[in-house]
Amino acid sequence: MQPLILFFHLAAAIFWIGGMAFMVLALRPALAQQLGPSQRLPLMVAVLKRFFLVVIASIGVLLVTGTALLAQAGMAKAPPGWHAMLGIGLLMMLLFGHIYFSPYRKLISAVAAADWAEGGRRAGQIALLVKINLGLGWLAIAAVMLWR
Repeated sequence: MQPLILFFHLAAAIFWIGGMAFMVLALRPALAQQLGPSQRLPLMVAVLKRFFLVVIASIGVLLVTGTALLAQAGMAKAPPGWHAMLGIGLLMMLLFGHIYFSPYRKLISAVAAADWAEGGRRAGQIALLVKINLGLGWLAIAAVMLWR
């Protein structure tokens, strides 16, 4: 059972971290080169809407599988890297919640109002926060792999 739980835990992390890397390192820069704000920002809203559903599902899977893995090992016996990963992961989830309920909602409103300047500011804010979360994701991976 543990290999299956670990598989789903890793798959959820890969979806989330890989999606963040794709968004900020490939998609957003390409869109900025190819499209003006009136085309780029509605497309970003549509992409983020779909991606955020994946993130929400990933967070659910990570919470369930992470709890199961910690319960199997015993919290007191879990390696320090697991504790660090738990703390970093919870921080990432909180940061995602902020992204979702604040700048993303404001981006949707700005696009609906065709306020491209405000939409651009909110898209930039989201990109910065996603880059921070991406760094935190790599830090969580490093902690669990290197701090045993």
